[in-house]
Amino acid sequence: MAATKQSLINVDPSTPAATAAATDGLPNLFGRLADDVMQLVNSQLALFKVEIKEEASAYARGAAMIAFGAAIATVGFALLNVAIAFAVSTLFSQANFSQPASYALGFLVTGGFYVLVGAIVVLVMKNRLTRRNPMPERTVQELRKDKQWLKNEL
Repeated sequence: MAATKQSLINVDPSTPAATAAATDGLPNLFGRLADDVMQLVNSQLALFKVEIKEEASAYARGAAMIAFGAAIATVGFALLNVAIAFAVSTLFSQANFSQPASYALGFLVTGGFYVLVGAIVVLVMKNRLTRRNPMPERTVQELRKDKQWLKNEL
């Protein structure tokens, strides 16, 4: 839309474009530019909000899975503690394996399993979250394009 000096000089004053150009003063042009810039900023903010919501939901899902893994690990830790308590008490009471010792070994295996499963879930989700970039890339890219566009226009 850039008009050269020669094209402005050769405009027929009776055309509607010439009339509009004559009535559109510098303040009106700046007003339109300000409106366009505000519309651009509003669209950038809308994009930013959408990206932030996407990132927040991804982190919320990850946090929920970490909490789930932590709950499983807590159950495993409790069972592991009960098993250790049974094992220690039976080791001191009798030298050979009895019924309580069998219970202790069962609790030990079960507790170890829950701790292992919980730890795997926590580590997998932690690694997934650390690989995510919280920076809203599309918004940053659009802002860079807009900055370049404004430099070229002004």
